Amino acid sequence: MNFATLHLPTRQLRQVLAFDALAGAGLAVLHLALAAPLAAWFGLAQGLLTAMGWALPVYALLAGLLARQRTPSRAWLLLLVLGNLGWALACLALAWGGTGVTPLGQAYLTAFAVAVLVLADLEFLGWRAPGLRPAV
Repeated sequence: MNFATLHLPTRQLRQVLAFDALAGAGLAVLHLALAAPLAAWFGLAQGLLTAMGWALPVYALLAGLLARQRTPSRAWLLLLVLGNLGWALACLALAWGGTGVTPLGQAYLTAFAVAVLVLADLEFLGWRAPGLRPAV
């Protein structure tokens, strides 16, 4: 196998993007509907969980729009990949550098980061695919 040419075909990329959009929307509902109990369980500020809940639909909308495109835009896809990387790093920093985060909160944020990194990797492999549109 040649890793230099490894990529995800457009059809599978669109499936990954659709899953990413659905997962983001589901987590947004979770964070917005259960911010107070999650804050207590995870040792996180309720405002932070609510802010995450409002940021996730914007992300999910972009992933969903890209999933619906016959050939997703490379520029928007790269933005999504970079956003995933930033989100994962923020989750890990909060999980392991934040004060007052409970073990359950650490587990949640770490699992969240790992899942987001897997999606970022798959989306990056799709970004590498030949034939994607170069811009918007």
